[in-house]
Amino acid sequence: MDARKAMIHPTAQIEPGAAIGREVSIGPYCVIGPDVVIGDGCRLLAQVHLAGHTTIGPRTVIYPFASLGTAPQSAGYRGGPTRLVIGADCNIRESVTMNVGTEDGGGLTQVGDRGFFMAYSHVGHDCQVGNDAIFANSATLGGHCNVGAHAFIGGLSAAHQFTRIGAHAMIGGVSGLRGDVIPFGIAAGDFARLRGVNVVGMKRRKFSSATIRAVRSAYRLLFFAKGALMDRLDAVETEFGQDEAVAQIIAFVRDARDRPLCVPGSYHEV
Repeated sequence: MDARKAMIHPTAQIEPGAAIGREVSIGPYCVIGPDVVIGDGCRLLAQVHLAGHTTIGPRTVIYPFASLGTAPQSAGYRGGPTRLVIGADCNIRESVTMNVGTEDGGGLTQVGDRGFFMAYSHVGHDCQVGNDAIFANSATLGGHCNVGAHAFIGGLSAAHQFTRIGAHAMIGGVSGLRGDVIPFGIAAGDFARLRGVNVVGMKRRKFSSATIRAVRSAYRLLFFAKGALMDRLDAVETEFGQDEAVAQIIAFVRDARDRPLCVPGSYHEV
């Protein structure tokens, strides 16, 4: 291995066929499988396990005992060459696990750029995770979940398989998620319910005051007005649909698939 390309500790085990980018650092006792691709500038600190058909984006940092690209935890997996693709500039902390996809689920688990995955968090097979997502300690996704950009999942929380979490949503700690959470929503609870709009997150990401007001008003109309849900959704579209953030919520609800919509419980804030 050309020293200009990578710094590899002598105890690391790298199978023939693995592709290692330039200026990669691979620490003690790492194990890299033959179908792994590691982008330029990545750092594997120590005892990292990369398996399967896994691609790691440039400048991603992976901490000890992370295991990425192992077989999906699915009884239906047949051993096919399914994939895990992780984006650039991610921070993957201790003991994080991410599995490749399944043949019947599209064959791809994908994680976007700049993700922050704290210790023991898990991304199940066939999940799609957007850019700038944050998973706190032990946050867990079942298979086939979809997580939007800038979503935050609190510590010790778990999402049922096929759940969607919208962009800029926030899931409170120790929450069990069985339904889809709208973009910009806050959900919490052992059987999680919507608790309002993620106003703090919107302000941090420089959304305008007009957009925040539109999202809050749309939330109230969608979940607290009278009538059928789809009629209320039509009313939201008529009154607030010109706002891009509200349009994301409308599109998300209309695209419902496998899971019910997470709705407010007895306590809520807007």
